[in-house]
Amino acid sequence: MRRPQPTSVERSLKEEDFIVSKTDLKGRILYGNKIFIKISGYSEKELLNKPHSILRHPDMPKIIFKLLWQRIQNGEEIFAYVKNLCKDGGFYWVFANVTVTKDKNGNARDYHSVRRKPSAKALEVIKPIYSQLLAEERHGGMEASEKLLNRILKGKGLEYDEFVLGLQQ
Repeated sequence: MRRPQPTSVERSLKEEDFIVSKTDLKGRILYGNKIFIKISGYSEKELLNKPHSILRHPDMPKIIFKLLWQRIQNGEEIFAYVKNLCKDGGFYWVFANVTVTKDKNGNARDYHSVRRKPSAKALEVIKPIYSQLLAEERHGGMEASEKLLNRILKGKGLEYDEFVLGLQQ
């Protein structure tokens, strides 16, 4: 599937909207609710069994996804602000919560994500941070981006989760 060329067309979730999706352990989409399918611009058939990364907007720093994968592969949940790319090149922001679904033996079975509209306050803070992280990543790789993220958090005196959750309130 060819990646769309990003545009400046932004789509927004309504306050009451929740995007729900489920992926296998490799990140391939197993399920997406109607809101997910509609806002992405893809058909259900186009999304199923495709890597969730088809929605990854080039403005997203890779360090956020590295952190996400580290957390969920350790069986931990994570919250993150994510800018997604639509099929037509438009985009939408979400406040995502990703968790692990375990089988009866406690083994990871799949990943479940619920996303909602991020607060305007959160995006005012996140957008410039993501721009800085992306610039650092382009210059010095993901390691440099990770160091910058850690410096930003340390400067705020907060752990990642405290910072992210605090922005949404």
